[in-house]
Amino acid sequence: MLDVTVIEDPEAAAVSLDPVRARLLAELAAGPASAAMLAGQVGLARQKVNYHLKTLERHGLVELAGERRKGNVTERLMRATAASYVISPLALAAVQPDPDRFRDQLSARWLLALGARLVRDVGALITGAAKARQRLATYALDGEVRFASAADRAAFVQELTAGVSALIRKYDAPDAEAGRDHRIVVAVHPTLKATEQD
Repeated sequence: MLDVTVIEDPEAAAVSLDPVRARLLAELAAGPASAAMLAGQVGLARQKVNYHLKTLERHGLVELAGERRKGNVTERLMRATAASYVISPLALAAVQPDPDRFRDQLSARWLLALGARLVRDVGALITGAAKARQRLATYALDGEVRFASAADRAAFVQELTAGVSALIRKYDAPDAEAGRDHRIVVAVHPTLKATEQD
């Protein structure tokens, strides 16, 4: 099972957003289960759970983990294909955010559009790398800082911009024929409080 995967297909996204199917995905992320086992956990008839499992399986969100005999019946044990899922903006291709439409480094909406592009691009790269059975070279840095004042935050952003811009200028090799372009996204935003995350 993957730790996280990206849903790019609009139909798979719609299937995953159904409350019953989302609950089944959560149960199956915890471990393999049969329709009969899940029926008791989610309070639905086994046949109804089986219908939802087949729909999830058709869209690649769950897979067969094994089979076991129970009396005269062979039960299919299903598992989620990932512990968690992210829906790519490709699922809403006609209305996906476009950060190139406007550039405002201080706009939260522009940051959101950048984040959406990041999900879309990295999701597509993961899919391509998996098909090619290759590793994907990425890097991420995540941290938190408490600024004493708005002035300190502004100074931090200025130094961060200067530092990253200097690194880009230093290592950018636009004429390198064997080189590969990479996108760099650096973001600063307030940390969500525990009550805002619920």
